[in-house]
Amino acid sequence: MLNPVCPPGPPTPPPTYLPHTTPLHHPTAPDDAVSSLSLVLTIYTPTSTACSHSPMERFGFRSHFSSHALTIFLVLCLVFATTTNAHNITRMLAELPEFSTFNHYLTVTHLAAEINRRQTITVLAVDNAGMSDILSKHLSLPTLKNVLSLHVLVDYYGAKKLHQITDGTTLTSTIFQASGAAAGTSGFVNITDLKAGKVGFGTEDGELTATFVKSIKEIPYYISVLQISKILTSQEAEAPVAAPSLNLTDILNMQGCKAFADLLKATGAEQTFDENVDGGLTVFCPSDAAIRGFASRYKNLTAAKKTSLLLYHGFPVYYSLQMLKSNNGKMNTLATDGKQKYALTVQTDGEDVKLETEVVTATITGTVKDEEPLVVYKIDKVLQPTELFDAGSEPDDEAAPAPKASKKAKSKAKGAADDGDAEAPADDSEDTTADEDNAAAKLSGGKLVATVLFALCLRIF
Repeated sequence: MLNPVCPPGPPTPPPTYLPHTTPLHHPTAPDDAVSSLSLVLTIYTPTSTACSHSPMERFGFRSHFSSHALTIFLVLCLVFATTTNAHNITRMLAELPEFSTFNHYLTVTHLAAEINRRQTITVLAVDNAGMSDILSKHLSLPTLKNVLSLHVLVDYYGAKKLHQITDGTTLTSTIFQASGAAAGTSGFVNITDLKAGKVGFGTEDGELTATFVKSIKEIPYYISVLQISKILTSQEAEAPVAAPSLNLTDILNMQGCKAFADLLKATGAEQTFDENVDGGLTVFCPSDAAIRGFASRYKNLTAAKKTSLLLYHGFPVYYSLQMLKSNNGKMNTLATDGKQKYALTVQTDGEDVKLETEVVTATITGTVKDEEPLVVYKIDKVLQPTELFDAGSEPDDEAAPAPKASKKAKSKAKGAADDGDAEAPADDSEDTTADEDNAAAKLSGGKLVATVLFALCLRIF
């Protein structure tokens, strides 16, 4: 085929191409993202051709067009690199049992969800022994949340950066400061390089009461998890915080869950539900019709088993409907006590959310109340744990069974345990706000798409 631009002549051999890597720097992109971009942005240029025109010009394209195309492509790559990262603080700490207490209270105070939502964050973690000092003060959960908020810096500090602080000292903002609950600048943390490998931490107007121990996990410029020796606290952070005015019994009585509310009150289970409201609570209320249909089986249970059955209808963590849909798997309930699992499986089936035991499958039919930290859902059946009932023992007089749910997801999401103990159970430390495995898959997918786009650009232009 004749070249449409160069004058006709004898055929020439194809040009030889040499790689030329276009450097790309992005201050907030993680190292693996930058390296992958450098890989896909390797431009191959000809060493010689039959005429002075570039390959693109020989096919009628001008250099300014190729420059624009490359610019657009670079932007696309940058978008892929900077929008596909996610992290899950709870999963990170779950691998380290010595941080189980700190991890547990990040979950029940909802700080874990806040950490997972942010793009640039540093978490100052304290081990179980270090947490005992603050827990011995028996602070309310809202107050404890303020204290722990001092340990979440809204900037990235890796271990290396701690020793490169300008003038050796800096004040950095925390989630406590960002929340608006801190008076003045009391939500800032002082970080000072003490030399000889030591770095001190303290509140804005206090002494350096803690020191850097080690780096636990770093995803450069996104999240850094560092261990410090002691809890950071202040009078402002420990100031009493009024508890939210959410009365579960009143809510249930007014929203068509009176039969369930009466059972909670009669057994004393109501107190356990109320104690968990401040730290986050998800309640599944069987309809009055479902309670009536289950009455004969309920009467045959002992008092202790009745209480366990009712506690089985609550998660000690706030889960919005969207969170339930995106976090399928087994969850611990208020009835979980370590020896008895009393786990409940959440499964999405199309637009429906189903609650599965080996005995019965119930469906969420509506939302009674959703005001964080409390959410109450209405369900069409009484949940029956295998610890109390045999599989396949659902009676005929109960409501018709719901359609069979789709295959259970492999990932398991576990609710946090009751917040009364200093040490949190190991299997209660997993938060389900973000999925680290999914994040990794998304990042890999972003690299793949960017590579394919670039290959197409080379082929077309």
